[in-house]
Parts: sequence; C-alpha cells; structure tokens
Amino acid sequence: MNPISQTPKKNDDVFIVIPAYNEASVIASVVLGVHAEEFPHVLVVDDGSPDNTAEEAKKAGAHVVRHSVNRGKGAATKTGIEAAKILKANIIVTFDGDGQHDPKDLPAMIEPIRRGRAHVVLGTRLRDPSGMPLYKILHNQLGNLFVWMLYGLWVSDSQSGFRAYSRIAAHTIDTKTDRYEYESEVIYEIRKHRLKFCEVPIQVRYTEYSLGKVQKQSFLVGIKTALRLLFHTLK
Repeated sequence: MNPISQTPKKNDDVFIVIPAYNEASVIASVVLGVHAEEFPHVLVVDDGSPDNTAEEAKKAGAHVVRHSVNRGKGAATKTGIEAAKILKANIIVTFDGDGQHDPKDLPAMIEPIRRGRAHVVLGTRLRDPSGMPLYKILHNQLGNLFVWMLYGLWVSDSQSGFRAYSRIAAHTIDTKTDRYEYESEVIYEIRKHRLKFCEVPIQVRYTEYSLGKVQKQSFLVGIKTALRLLFHTLK
C-alpha cells in the first residue's frame, strides 16, 4: 500500500459549518475560499432556502444538509454541529454564509484549541472595527451589555457567528433557541459549564450584499432577539 495515501490531510479533523439561507449568489465563493485555506471539510446547512443555495454549495464541493423549512440561523448552526460530531470532527468552526468572514482568519481561530488553551474561541470584530458601520458597532455593544446583564460574562462581540469549538465544547454546550439569540445563548453555556474560552480578532468584509440582508439588519429583529433571550432566561 502506498504510504502517501495514509498521510492525513492538513486540518482533516476540522469541519467548517456554514448556516445559509438564500445565499445562492455567494455561497460557492465562500466554500471555495475556505477550501483555498486548506480546510477540506465544509458543511453547509441550507435552512430551507427557496433559491439554489444547496445546489451551488454542492457544486463548490461542500457537504450539504438541508432543512425542508426555514428554522432559523441557530437551528441551522446546531444541525451542522451535530452532523460534524457524527463525522468525528475534533474542531468545529461556525462561519457565516454571506461572505463577510475572511477564511484567512481560520488558522488563528483554531490555534488556541490545538494548543489546549481554550474549549471555545470567539471571533471578535470589535477589537478593530474599521470598516464596520457605526450603527452595527452600537448595536453590538448594546448586545454585549445585554448579554452581560443576563449572564454575567463580558465578551467583546457576543453576536459574532465566527466561532470555534473543541469536541468537548461541542458535546457540552446544549442550547435551546433557534434564531439569532443562539449566539448569545452560547455565552451562557460557556459560563454555566465553566468552559475555557478566548477571543481572537477577525476581519470583516462588509459588502453591499451582506449589508442588504434584511433579516439581519432590522432593529425590530434585535428587539425580538432580546425578548426571546429574556424569556428563556426567566423560564
């Protein structure tokens, strides 16, 4: 047998989970960008998109799981994490599907887990928010304050979807919410289970496309998210 064929690929134990809804126009470039950084396993969860998100992701070489109906970003992220666990991932990274995250940040995101320094790595946009619209900075800071008041743990970017989890963290964290409150609920789980975490600065690439995602930009969505978090905390 050829010994070369037995050599593990670089990052073969890492799965990049991308929740996606109506991202047909950009999802292929996102998947290909991740592959270009030598991360072979990309798992796209199509959250009931009426467009060709699933087909475009498959063409680009991603594993694809599809929800038959739209269930929310949190639900899609959890589906992807569960699938990655079944596939024996040692590190799971969640990554947005609209192209705003830079795949070049992936090595820095997984390094603290490789070195045993953290169970969870949180990508933070607010260490260097250059290029980030002021209203988004303000919304995120308000979100950070609200999460701290609810859960007693301060992080600099509680709403970031770019995160890395060790296998231990992926099996420990047990969230209940399905929509945008999911990111904040993870902070509670980190505190509850006393998981080691750190924050890593990430670049963000805001485009006319990503800023135009209506379901992510509405102030009303932020209010609903806060109310859902409060409801789940008080239950």
